[in-house]
Formats: sequence, structure tokens, C-alpha cells
Amino acid sequence: MKVHLRTLGCRLNQAEIDRMARQFRQQGHEIVDDPASADWLVVNTCAVTGDAARSSRQLVRELNRAQPGGQIVVTGCYAHIAPAEIAVLPGVSSVVDNLHKDKLVETVTGHPVEPFDREPLERDDKRGAAGRTRAFIKVQDGCDNACTFCVTTVARGAGRSRALADVVNEIRHLHAIGCQEAVLTGVHLGSYGHDWGDRGGLVSLVRAILADTDLPRLRLSSLEPWDLSPEFFDLWEQPRLCRHLHLPLQSGCDATLKRMLRRTTQAQFRALVRAARERIPDVRITSDVIVGFPGETEDEFAISRAFIEEMDFAGLHVFRYSKRPGTAAARMRGHVPEAVKKTRAAQLLALADRGERRFNERFIGRTLPVLWEQVAGATEAGFVNVGYTDNYIRAFCIHPRALTDHITPARLSRREDGQMLAAPVLEAIEGR
Repeated sequence: MKVHLRTLGCRLNQAEIDRMARQFRQQGHEIVDDPASADWLVVNTCAVTGDAARSSRQLVRELNRAQPGGQIVVTGCYAHIAPAEIAVLPGVSSVVDNLHKDKLVETVTGHPVEPFDREPLERDDKRGAAGRTRAFIKVQDGCDNACTFCVTTVARGAGRSRALADVVNEIRHLHAIGCQEAVLTGVHLGSYGHDWGDRGGLVSLVRAILADTDLPRLRLSSLEPWDLSPEFFDLWEQPRLCRHLHLPLQSGCDATLKRMLRRTTQAQFRALVRAARERIPDVRITSDVIVGFPGETEDEFAISRAFIEEMDFAGLHVFRYSKRPGTAAARMRGHVPEAVKKTRAAQLLALADRGERRFNERFIGRTLPVLWEQVAGATEAGFVNVGYTDNYIRAFCIHPRALTDHITPARLSRREDGQMLAAPVLEAIEGR
């Protein structure tokens, strides 16, 4: 059977679709890039904003047009909260809610999925569905927070964690077939283990992975700031843990944060960022921000903007507030006009661009390890290799060889089109 897999939204969705790809391949099915050649098409949807829901519906329609005879299986957050809206779309054969998503491959094929540690694969399946050398590993699902803007709690349910041994075994398997980096993901990653009473579960998981696997790189995805203490950053004494922290702020104004029911303040967030930068040299800190939350006045936005500028993030995802059904914020007063949201978003995106540029240019002339992830093209001089430093600077080089899956030292020389030109150390490449 030929299977086409697509996903929208967060890294957790990417981790899920990559795992499905490995499971389909494990059963002998072929993952295809062209939807027109597929027998089955699986879509992992997103519902975090109204635009995400519209994009999910549009993607299903596009796949049906590309392959009218294909069977489309739809899952994910939008499918969970609005199954009736999904079921009537053309080509949809079934809708799988988030609570049954982990069994989707078994449901589609009618055959159980073998554990990774029972039958290691000879075939090259480490790149999941998207052809990347980084593996996204889902370690946790659901969330027990009550942020007033967030539909994820409705769509994903209560927090629940995967067994530590299962995560370690999956990473061992992926490393054995050539994966160089794993990214731990979850809806509320910092709450890993809380559902079985271990408040330090994430620390235990990270330590176990670093102790019980030889994976060269381990990266953490988004972490809520209230889950972390300054001591958490001692984990980065181990150089295999990548120096990148994504800490969602959502607003830099305490009054707005209070209405959002975010469990942090300016003072707490400032202290956390300061501790991270003191304990992790050259750490990249990025964040998420929502503009136009109900009741956000010009003064509140100005306070938020000033605080964001103070934090000097090396990257920023900016979202315009979107009213989501079933959330408390949707019932609040003082909704902000779309034109105002767009103006505010543009201001923060300009800040974000300057912050990322400043951070990246600090490393011009320095040598950092780069995991080369893919070949993006070729010139007369060689292959255009693209990858990331451990602190998530996107780098490229032109080299006679395709360097995919290699980690090499590389000297960063200048910024071009949002990425850094790098010169890999040839001895490191030849020595592998």
C-alpha cells in the first residue's frame, strides 16, 4: 500500500506523523511524496487558530483533488474538536480523534505495530515523513493548564506521559539506524511525569537519555517558564544537550498575562531568562507572543513590546489572537479589531527579525558544530548543504560532498538570506 502523510501545526504534530511513517514502513508499506500515487492519505490537523482550521480543511480538499480515488484519514486537533465538519469533506473515509491517534496505523492497516526494540529495521526509516535527519519524539500529550486562549486542552485532554523506557528505546532504535538528533516534544513538555507524581520527570528523562543512549544530540522543544527552576539549567553541563530554549511568553504585560491565566510575570520571566543565559553559554532563547488578546489596550501592548525588546529574543513566533470555540477568552469583552492586530504583529515581527540577526551575527568568525540535514541544491562548485548548529543557527555550505547526517565543526563567515555561510572542517568530515 502507498501512503501519503501530511501535517500542519506544531512539532508535536510533526512527531506524530513521523512516527506514523516509521510504523507504516515497518509493516512494509511505502511512504510517497506524490498524493496522486497514494492509496491512503493521512492528514494530522491543527486547530490552534482559525487560520489553522481553515488550512486543515483546505489541505483535505487539495488532497482529494490530487487523488480522487484515495482514502483520506483525518486526525489531529481540528478533527477532534470538529469531527462533523471534517467528515463531510470530499474523500474523507474516516476521522480519528486524538485519543485514538496512537492506534491510527493499526486501524488503517488492520495489523498491529511491532515495538521498535523487538524487530530493528534494516530499511532507512529514520527520517519519518518529512525527510529530515532530526527525529521528533513525542514523550507527552495533553495539558492540565487552563490558559484562557488555548483550545489545545479541549483537543488533547489531560496531561499524560509516555513510559521513560519506551522513549529511551525509541531513541536507541533511531540512533542505531543513523539518526543524529532527537527533539523531545509534547503539548506541555515540562509536565512530563507529573501525571504519575514525579515533579522532576523531565529532568529524569533527559538524564536517562543522555546516560543510556549514545545519541550525539538531544534537543528540547517548547517549555513553559513556570515549569523551570534555575537548577534545571544544570542539565546543560552535558554538551550533547542542544543550547536552545523555546520559552513561550504570550505577552510581556502582567495585566494581559493575568487575563490569559499564564502562571508567570515579567519579573519571574526576566529572572528565568537571566539564569538561563548565565548557566548556558551562547544559549539561543526564542519565544511565542500573542497580539490583540481581548482587552489588550494600546498601553498594554506598549508595555508588552518594551518587555519583549528587553528580553532580546533570538527568534519570535508572533500570533494574532484568534477566537477559538470552547475557550474562556472567546467569551471575554474588548476584542481587538483585525487591523490593529496586524499592525501590532508587524511591529513585533520587526523586533524578532532584528533580534535573530543580532544573535546570529555574534557568531561570525566562530566555529560551531553543525548537523548537516539535507542537500538543498547544487552549483558548479558542489552541493548546497543545509543544517543547524546546536544553538539552532541555520547554516549552509557548498561542498563537493553531500554531508547529510554528518556533524562537523564549521566556521561561520557571513549572513546570507537569513542563514549563515559556513566552512566545514574537512578533517572532521574525512575522519568519519
